[in-house]
Amino acid sequence: MAETEATFERVVAIMARLRGPEGCPWDRRQTFETIVPYTLEETYEVAEAIERRDWTALQDELGDLLLQVLFYSQMASEAGYFNIADVIAGLSRKLIERHPHVFEDESGMRMSAEEALGKWESRKPRPANSGRLGGVSRGLPALLEARKLGARAAAAGFDWPDAAGVLAKLEEEIAEIRAELSAQSDDTATSGDTEAQAGPGKAAEEAGDLLFTMVNLARKLGADPEATLKRANRKFRRRFERLESLLQARGSEFERAGPEELERLWEQVKREERR
Repeated sequence: MAETEATFERVVAIMARLRGPEGCPWDRRQTFETIVPYTLEETYEVAEAIERRDWTALQDELGDLLLQVLFYSQMASEAGYFNIADVIAGLSRKLIERHPHVFEDESGMRMSAEEALGKWESRKPRPANSGRLGGVSRGLPALLEARKLGARAAAAGFDWPDAAGVLAKLEEEIAEIRAELSAQSDDTATSGDTEAQAGPGKAAEEAGDLLFTMVNLARKLGADPEATLKRANRKFRRRFERLESLLQARGSEFERAGPEELERLWEQVKREERR
């Protein structure tokens, strides 16, 4: 423990020196606002290292993420807002206050993970007159905001009974998009005005409802929607790059290949992966 404390004190001192009068010009120039993009980037790189199960990379990325906490805390200390000790002390209090089933009543250890999450959510302070969703920041990335909104609503008892219930809602949303696209097609055919249909319109709104429902399906399946979509993105990227290589091996390219050939090669790529 003493070694950990000494190591932490050293990195805090290094951060203070980097921001000091004789420190790094780039570090001294940064503000809370300019560091935010790096914080988001480092967070995603942590998630990517976990996805790859690259523990050496994870160690490195966690250090980069810790740097963000140190950076904000140092700037806050310089402005007289708070310091890193205040951050750690506040976290310690929060962990104890929101885990009464561990620190106050150890019989709570027998509760399920879902019940423990409910305890945590119930202890979160909410702004006055904000309702149950008030604690969910509107500035979050859309996928994360949707997951948190769904989880808060579920904690209040407003939720589908199971994943099958979400699937039924998904089918309903798809039917609504089909109906809207059909209505748009009929309107265009009647008026001949294609420009009137150029905007996103109601179909795009229905697509948003579909995405929101998909996020809640992932939640019901115990999957994080961001990580799930990241995996799907990587799978698509891998398959698409293999498709490109198959076309090149045939002396062809996307512009010359017809839809049938592309579909046939795509199915070949999928069969290769399954093997």
